[in-house]
Amino acid sequence: MTPTHTPGEHPGTPTDSLRTPASGSDFPDPLAGTDPLAGTDPLASTDPLGGAAQLIDRITSDAAHRLRHLRRTSRGGRTPALVVVAHGSRDPRTLATVRSLLATVRTLRPGLPVHLGHIELNEPLLPDTLAALAPGRAVLVPLLLGRGHHVKHDLPAAAAARHLDARVAAPLGPHPLLVDALYDRLVEAGFPAGGRRRGAAVVLASAGSRDPEGLADTRSTAAALAERLGVPVVPAYASAAAPTVPDAVRALAARGRDRVAVASYFTAPGRFAAQSAAVAPGVASAPLGTHPAMAELLLRRYEEALRVCTPAPAGGFQLASA
Repeated sequence: MTPTHTPGEHPGTPTDSLRTPASGSDFPDPLAGTDPLAGTDPLASTDPLGGAAQLIDRITSDAAHRLRHLRRTSRGGRTPALVVVAHGSRDPRTLATVRSLLATVRTLRPGLPVHLGHIELNEPLLPDTLAALAPGRAVLVPLLLGRGHHVKHDLPAAAAARHLDARVAAPLGPHPLLVDALYDRLVEAGFPAGGRRRGAAVVLASAGSRDPEGLADTRSTAAALAERLGVPVVPAYASAAAPTVPDAVRALAARGRDRVAVASYFTAPGRFAAQSAAVAPGVASAPLGTHPAMAELLLRRYEEALRVCTPAPAGGFQLASA
């Protein structure tokens, strides 16, 4: 998504360790370790009648305990909800793109509860989405391309909602699926698919970040795309960091690269994507949008978060301002 002000939350890494169940649990089996007969010989009592009575009491107590667990987890025992967290934008194309992407996710995984929450600017806002969920398990998957303040602070705080056993997945990038999507978008826009790339180069235009790890994530994606294309790929930013997209285009031209393309490393159309494409001297690709890799990657991050658990940081429910 392209933020409409200081971003800093959009490039990312699969190694981000923010997958956090707010309750500190690891989605345990509620019935594990509750067998009152484990290690017990009911015939070992010296008082057969007293021992039998105690055994009946323990069995009855255990049955009641198990029933309470089943009642408490009947909803939580369902498939954990997938909450896709988008940044939000004033551009109406952004929300339409995100909704279309979520429709694809639902098609790929029938029966999976899929919800949308925004950090700002669009409804539903993330706190409202989480408040509407029934008590149980949820995974917040950032529709963000990397680490930054939202991924590191805002989302873990939101995941600490008291009625949820929630965790935060890694942001989408960097990941080979994003490189596939960037490559496809460039080829769709007219970038040579074969070996006719003499003098070519690419500017990877992203939102920008003040977070050094976020910038490192964008550089990692640029390096992977360069390896895929066999031409130089320079990361550049629409805000918050240098070089800017126009500066990167000029620098490549000064080095003799006369076929410079701009790859739109944004999750959806918006102001930053439009501004970046406008300075392209040649090919400018569309944002990642509803490319099939995006829906697949959202589901992968969801599954990864269910397998990985780290302690939740202290924090409240309110999201910080971007």
